[in-house]
Amino acid sequence: MTKFDFLGKAKFFVPLSVALMALSVILVATVGLRAGVDFTGGTQFTVFFSQPVPVEELRNLLASIPAGDVDLSNSQIQDIQGANGAVITIPLNVETHREVVDEIERALRDLPATTEVSRVSIGAQVSGELIARAWQAILIALAAILVYISWRFRLRYAVGAIAALLHDVLIALGVFSLFQVEINLPVIAAFLTIVGYSLNDTIVIFDRVRENLKLMKKAPIFDVINRSVTQSLTRTINTSLTTFIPVVILFALGGPTLRPFALALLIGVIVGTYSSMYVANPILYWWTRAADKAKGRA
Repeated sequence: MTKFDFLGKAKFFVPLSVALMALSVILVATVGLRAGVDFTGGTQFTVFFSQPVPVEELRNLLASIPAGDVDLSNSQIQDIQGANGAVITIPLNVETHREVVDEIERALRDLPATTEVSRVSIGAQVSGELIARAWQAILIALAAILVYISWRFRLRYAVGAIAALLHDVLIALGVFSLFQVEINLPVIAAFLTIVGYSLNDTIVIFDRVRENLKLMKKAPIFDVINRSVTQSLTRTINTSLTTFIPVVILFALGGPTLRPFALALLIGVIVGTYSSMYVANPILYWWTRAADKAKGRA
């Protein structure tokens, strides 16, 4: 079996990861994140038609309505299952953009196939609750992961896995901040998917480390981790590629509504594969070395 010195390269990749995370924090703190209508509030139209109406036709209709700096063609449009209808969510509040909202409603009613149009406002209070629930979902997921891995493995494994997850999410947030990509509920779902994807790859390597520690009792932890990563490399590459290809296609062809979701997954696949090898494993190695030295001094 060909042996790769993964841990030996950590002295180059760990500083790179720290720099990227620091840059991401600076971007989020200074530039900020572009919140979508799910978090900022807006107006939601529910439209029913006598016959199917293509989504592109609705987008072209919205694009024809002037709304200042807001590109209405990027509004969320979802088909209503089992009916000829659509739910259209625009990032404009009735209180501040009543004329534009009224004009959109008139344009929708004027479509030949329209049978019914209704609208509701998404207020700041509802948006605040969504933000709180999104953070709660992420924090609960991280806490549950920490407890489970500590139980199934050891605390040092759990800390390495959580550090890799925070690394992945922070870098994804930094990219979203840098390019001002809209963050909405589907993107939050993508972040949670990133957490699951990265964790899965890390756990596979950790499980191999645990097995090799029993088989290679006299070997240094450095060699055990390198061997474990090498043994998992083919599986990691195959999983990453088979996930990467459909996500790229989704990013390229998914349209403006799905593109932020696909971008988050795209970053997650790349960074998650990297962090499993060069964030989680170095932490496990350093912690184990420190624990062994402490026992030796005792």
